[in-house]
Amino acid sequence: MNDSVYVIIPVYNEAKVIRKVVQEVLDVFPNVVCVDDGSVDNSVNEISTTEAHLVKHPINLGQGGALQTGLDFALLNPKAQYFITFDADGQHDLEDVKRMLTELKKSEYDIILGSRFLEKHSSVKVPFKKRVLLRLALWFTLFTSGLELTDTHNGLRVFNRKAAEAIDITLSNMAHASEILTIIRQKKLKYKELPVTIHYSDYSMAKGQSMFNAINIIFDLMVKGRK
Repeated sequence: MNDSVYVIIPVYNEAKVIRKVVQEVLDVFPNVVCVDDGSVDNSVNEISTTEAHLVKHPINLGQGGALQTGLDFALLNPKAQYFITFDADGQHDLEDVKRMLTELKKSEYDIILGSRFLEKHSSVKVPFKKRVLLRLALWFTLFTSGLELTDTHNGLRVFNRKAAEAIDITLSNMAHASEILTIIRQKKLKYKELPVTIHYSDYSMAKGQSMFNAINIIFDLMVKGRK
């Protein structure tokens, strides 16, 4: 039933959790592409114990580069029609993914974006510092892309082949999230947000973005981003 669906998981030093995350996804979606982005821990071996496709970067290119590699790999299969970007740290909920995929299949939209802020109960679970950074990103992305969204840096996305073929990520690090939104506007892709729940843990929060990284993202978008 889900043979035409490919789940793209960028991986960088996620050995503690990646096997569990991948196996849970495989239980629902048989086509999982893990892109190891130059991990220096045991991530590759952990992924190798599963049935996921494994693509390896010899050096770390950043999450944007890993996502683009995964998309390129999945697009090689002409039967692949739906694509999901999914974080490796266990934050995403597969029930949200299934709901987003169902909405995409029955609608005219090209891409469904997950949002933590469409419903009040979702935003309450976002730690305060994280919420501040996300709000800053929201205002900046509105300024740069013109898209009115409630959550601009959510890694959970579901899109069709038209959108997958249109997406060409050139910013390798976390600025890719804003770049994808700019591509949506430039390519006139039809989009919609749906509420999702993010499961924050001590592990995932420890790997989160700092204020310094947020400044780097803005720099990349202003200096190296798309014209």
